[in-house]
Amino acid sequence: MAEFAIQRRTMVDNQIRTVDVTDHGVIAAFLSVGREAFVPAALQELAYLDRPVELGKGRRLMQPAQLAKLVQLAAPKAGEKVLVIGGATGYTAAIVAAIGAGVTMVEEDADLAATAKAALSGVDVVVGPLTAGAPAGAPYDLVLFDGSLEDLPEAIADQVVEGGRIVFVRGSGNAARATVCVRASGKLSERTAFNLPGHLLPGFVRPAAFAL
Repeated sequence: MAEFAIQRRTMVDNQIRTVDVTDHGVIAAFLSVGREAFVPAALQELAYLDRPVELGKGRRLMQPAQLAKLVQLAAPKAGEKVLVIGGATGYTAAIVAAIGAGVTMVEEDADLAATAKAALSGVDVVVGPLTAGAPAGAPYDLVLFDGSLEDLPEAIADQVVEGGRIVFVRGSGNAARATVCVRASGKLSERTAFNLPGHLLPGFVRPAAFAL
């Protein structure tokens, strides 16, 4: 719809460009992918607001500007093999695919995965535990978490090629941090890029420690 196209342009100009997202491929992807296709029908009019969209069961679509910053940090490239973990209804996977990467998305909630399958084209949607990743398609050039986590499972680290990277938000709330891990000589080196609010994905919450 023309109205959504106008809202999409406004989102890019007023939300995404203003947080120093300058990569032309990232901007073009956000201009081309209709966010309204990935939110519940009753919330489509809210799809382009500067806020997360609640999907139920504790899941949400990341705020557009925050997602754009994370995707720019991840720097997916055309032809790369990318795994999106916790893809929910598929919006992040669609953005990465629009940049030209080959995308596999894993989602453990069957209803969210069904929505993603209906909305996505050219993306392999795997239904299964988020903490397992998608080992059948490994190794990947990039693993991008569509949400935050407290600890990175070794099983996920093993699904990245030598020289590949894992990008995620570590922690929860406003003190969380956008993080990049690069695999070199079989080990991961980690750096923090900037603060980014985090909303923890299921299965990635550290068990509470017992204290007297």
